[in-house]
Amino acid sequence: MSELDWSDLRHALAIANAGSLSGAARQLGVNHTTVLRRLDALEQHLGARLFDRARSGYQPTEAGRLVVEQARRMADRADEIERQVLGRDRELTGVLRVTTAFVVMEHLLPQPLADFARDYPGIEVEVVENAFLVDLSRRHAGQAQTWARLEADVALRMSVNVAEHLVGRQLGMTHCRAYALRGAPGLPQDVQPLDALVREAPWVAFERDAHARVYDRWMRSRLAQARVRVRVDIFNAMAAMLRTGVGVGVLPTFMATRHPELVAVSEVLPELAVPVWMLTHPDLRQTARVRAFMQHVGDAVAARLAAEAQPPGEAAGPLVEKPDTRARATAADPGSQAALLAQVPDLGSTALRRCARSTATCSALTARS
Repeated sequence: MSELDWSDLRHALAIANAGSLSGAARQLGVNHTTVLRRLDALEQHLGARLFDRARSGYQPTEAGRLVVEQARRMADRADEIERQVLGRDRELTGVLRVTTAFVVMEHLLPQPLADFARDYPGIEVEVVENAFLVDLSRRHAGQAQTWARLEADVALRMSVNVAEHLVGRQLGMTHCRAYALRGAPGLPQDVQPLDALVREAPWVAFERDAHARVYDRWMRSRLAQARVRVRVDIFNAMAAMLRTGVGVGVLPTFMATRHPELVAVSEVLPELAVPVWMLTHPDLRQTARVRAFMQHVGDAVAARLAAEAQPPGEAAGPLVEKPDTRARATAADPGSQAALLAQVPDLGSTALRRCARSTATCSALTARS
């Protein structure tokens, strides 16, 4: 029997993931007939039917499930090989792909990115303003351009929860207040108790059925009886509506400097304090351009967040880092992953997220911001 063609296996994996030929074709960037031809070739080579064609889509047979499971393991292994090779890169050149949320890109990243670009002219930074955290450890079977490229090298996220297979830094905390258009008739113009705002003011809120973010859950709970006039999905849209004077709404305090036309009408809302994380995959943390970016841009964003957290007129103090949890893990188990990572120079902070590698995706980290 001739050797299996990995490309055929990749097409079968895409069919299993998508549940249809058309969906697999979109994932792979090919046409429908190519996927069908590859599947036919694989089934003929193995002498077994791999999928049942049902109304609900393509369902793997017993043989198909075996093939798909092995193909997925092969894809994971290929991913791991590439990440480890990328992690040996010591050059301050090349492309660095960063994923973040719209609000972070607009308000926290521009100046740090510009400074980084001037200091490291050999590194091309590509920012993906993606509302969902892309998976740093897995890639989809067959992107249109090339199935073998990583989705992102670094993620910058406002999130309470962090995927356990990533490493990185907590840069600081974000805080939220309620804001209204300055001078708008019928809207509060000074700080008021939240209960009074909920009872008396019209509101701009997030989507009714949204629940993934802490902000969504807070609004579903606290604004259940409020007069909501408009609902939006992201903070940038929230700010745009607040500028019309239609109501009050919640924004991160770091947005205030870009919106002097808005006035804070509540104290800081403690339930909406959310950490900001800068994350990468353990295999990439020694890549020179990843280290440089996480140190340079991470420090700048951390300084900005620390300054935002200070009361007006009070100077920002030194950044306080988390205790080094790696040291405790190393003492407990010298052979653990924490012990191995502890032997590598840090990314500029002792606030290192660490755990055993898993296949958990990062999309659970957070929803839109």
